[in-house]
Amino acid sequence: MPMSITAFLLALALIFRVTRFVTADALAEPFRLWVERRYGEESRRAYLVSCAWCASIWASIVIVPAAYVWGDTVWFQLVALIAAASYLYGLAATNLDNH
Repeated sequence: MPMSITAFLLALALIFRVTRFVTADALAEPFRLWVERRYGEESRRAYLVSCAWCASIWASIVIVPAAYVWGDTVWFQLVALIAAASYLYGLAATNLDNH
């Protein structure tokens, strides 16, 4: 059975939010700094946790199969919808509040 468009769009939003959280959010900064200290600032691992293009692949590897299997369940949709709302609000706050 193919993935529903709802599951796909929610998975996409969840990938956006997880990637943004890992690579740029202040709450994940201690994690990024730990990776830099442990593996070096110029290491591939440090680059991975600071590069949205790189981190999104790994987030997708986890999220897309989950969306394929559980995308039409309430728990997946609820988690993904919360992440989507958070991401969209962040975009709006960043781009609209400054004008």
